[in-house]
Amino acid sequence: MRRSPIVLAATVVGTAGVMAFHPHTPAVKPAAATTATTTTTPAKTASGARTATGNAVDTQYGPAQVRVTVKGGKITDIEAVELQSNDPRSQQISSYAAPILKQEALTKQSADIDAVSGASFTSASYTQSLQSALDKLGFKSS
Repeated sequence: MRRSPIVLAATVVGTAGVMAFHPHTPAVKPAAATTATTTTTPAKTASGARTATGNAVDTQYGPAQVRVTVKGGKITDIEAVELQSNDPRSQQISSYAAPILKQEALTKQSADIDAVSGASFTSASYTQSLQSALDKLGFKSS
């Protein structure tokens, strides 16, 4: 019987703590990827390569934007101008996924690439930005 007041008090305190909890609402837009109005015209370098920067694609973890270089009808380079970095975990995921996405796009010569496991938002926004850059260049995959 001596323990019952302690148990009851702990139960009341625990219940009050749970009832006082309010979930955090995200301060950024939902994950539905939308494109920003960032536009650039393709640039031609001295070596004959053409570059274009894709649209910035916003996600709940931050925007993603890539720059693509095409030479001789082939994608020769993809540079991540900006990737998700709202928090350390997003930065870690982006830094892991970016080289994989780049290599796959260079291998396939297309923006039609598979998502990296565990990096869904980065993968989707990366490919959308890449496709918009390729569209600006008039690049058609083979």
